[in-house]
Amino acid sequence: MTWTPHATVATIVEQHGRYLLVEETVDGETVLNQPAGHIEENESILAAALRETLEETGWQVKLTHLVGIYNYSAPNGVTYYRFCFAADAIEAVPGAQLDDGIIGPVWLNLEELEARRSQWRSPLVKRCIEDFAAGKRYPLDLIYEHELSADE
Repeated sequence: MTWTPHATVATIVEQHGRYLLVEETVDGETVLNQPAGHIEENESILAAALRETLEETGWQVKLTHLVGIYNYSAPNGVTYYRFCFAADAIEAVPGAQLDDGIIGPVWLNLEELEARRSQWRSPLVKRCIEDFAAGKRYPLDLIYEHELSADE
C-alpha cells in the first residue's frame, strides 16, 4: 500500500479580535475549522487557499503571509500537510454558494473559540491561530510553484 499524504490549505482571517471560522457537519457532528480544504490537481497552493475560503465562508480575501506549514496525523490514519495563510477580508459575497456540509461562517474571539474546544475539527484550529497571534508571518514568495512550459 502506498502512503499518500493530503496537501491542504487553511486561512486565518482576523477582524477586531475575531477570527473567521467555519461551522460544518462532518460524520454527523458539527465542527469548527478555519476555512480549509484540499489542494486540487493542477491548482496552485495560493489559489487553493483563496478558493477554499470563498467556498466555505462566502468571503473574498487577500492573502498576506504564510503563517506556517503543519503536519498532522489524524485519528483516521491520514497524514495532512497544511499550508496556513494570513489574509485580509475583502468582502462577503452576497448569495455565495457554500460547499456541501458547510453550515456557515462564524466570527469568534479566542475566548469563544476556547469555549467550543470540543468542536474543533483538529488541534490545528487553535495552533494556527496561536501562531498567527504570536506574529508568525512569512512572505508568500517563500512558496515556489513551478509551471510547466510548452517545451517541457
